[in-house]
Amino acid sequence: MVKTVLICDDSALARKQLHRSLPAGWDVEVLFAKDGQEGANLCQTQQIDLMFLDLTMPVMDGYQVLEKLQHDAERPDIVVVSGDIQTKALERVTALGAAEFLRKPASKAEIQHILERHGWYTSQGKTDAGADFSEMEVSEMDAYRELANVAMGRAGGLMAEILNLFVKLPIPNVNILESSELHMALQAVSDYSTLSAVCQGFIGDGISGEAFLLFDDTRFDDMAELLGHDGYMDSQGEIEVLMDLSNILIGACLKGIADMLHVHFSQGHPVVLGQHCQVKDLIAANQNRWQKNLAIEINYKVETHEINCDLLLVFTEESLPVLRENIKYLLEES
Repeated sequence: MVKTVLICDDSALARKQLHRSLPAGWDVEVLFAKDGQEGANLCQTQQIDLMFLDLTMPVMDGYQVLEKLQHDAERPDIVVVSGDIQTKALERVTALGAAEFLRKPASKAEIQHILERHGWYTSQGKTDAGADFSEMEVSEMDAYRELANVAMGRAGGLMAEILNLFVKLPIPNVNILESSELHMALQAVSDYSTLSAVCQGFIGDGISGEAFLLFDDTRFDDMAELLGHDGYMDSQGEIEVLMDLSNILIGACLKGIADMLHVHFSQGHPVVLGQHCQVKDLIAANQNRWQKNLAIEINYKVETHEINCDLLLVFTEESLPVLRENIKYLLEES
C-alpha cells in the first residue's frame, strides 16, 4: 500500500502539476524534493513508497538518482516524468529499474491509469474531494524554465531519432536580459573561436522573436556524416547541414513552446548569418535589434561524438506582456 509519495523535480511548476494530477481523495503523504540529491537522500532516510522523478535536474540528475538507488533494498517504485522523450532515455531508465516513463506534462488520466495498473491506487470507493494547492507558489521565471525544458526535450528527441544517437540535454538557461546583458550572454555561448550561425524569425498571437542556431565549424564533417550527407563538405554542403539542424531544433523547440502556451507560431525562412564568423561579428550584426528580452539558451551535445550546438531563443520586449498572460493561464491550469 502506498503511504508516502515523493515528487522530485527542480521546477516548482512541474511539482505543482504533478501534485495536482494525483487522484483526489488519495490518502497519501506527499513530499517534495528540488533536486536529485535531495530526492535520493529522502529515499535513503525515510520510507518512500512511490517517487515521481524528473531527469534533467541540478546537483544530481534523474539518471544518477536511479543509479544510486538501484540496489537499495528499500528503494521506492519510481515513475520517471520527463521532458526528455528520447527512446534511448526510456531504455536507460527502464534498465535502471524505473517502473514507468511519462512525458511532460503528464495528464491526470495518464497518472491515474498507471497508478491503478500497478495497484498503487484504486478509485473504488474514493470520493472526489479537492486538494488545496494554494501554498505551492510558482514564479514567472520558473514557469518559463519549465516551458523551455519541455520544448528542449521535444527538439532533443527529434534530433536523437534522426541521428540514432543519445543527445545530452542540459538545464536550460532562461533570463530576462537587457541588450548589453544579452550580448554578453551570446559572447559566452561558445568556448570555440569561430562558429556558423542561422537565424530564423517567428511570430504568432502577439508573440515574436528570433531563434539562433550556433554550430562549431570544426564539426561540420561529423554532423554531415550523421545526417547522411555524402561527399566532400564544401561551403554549400555546410549550409545544407546548418539548414537541416535549424529545421530539427528550431522547429521542434518552437512547436513545443507553442503547444504548451496554446498558441501558433509562423516561422520565417532561415537565414545564414555567416559561416565561420566570429561571435563578436554576430553580436555586432544584431546590436540594434535587441533591447529587453526573454532569452532561452540550450546547449545540445551528441553523446559519443564531440558535437554540440547552441540554440538561443530571443523573445522581443513587446512579447513579454503577452507571454506573461499566457503563463498566467498555464499556472491556473496547473
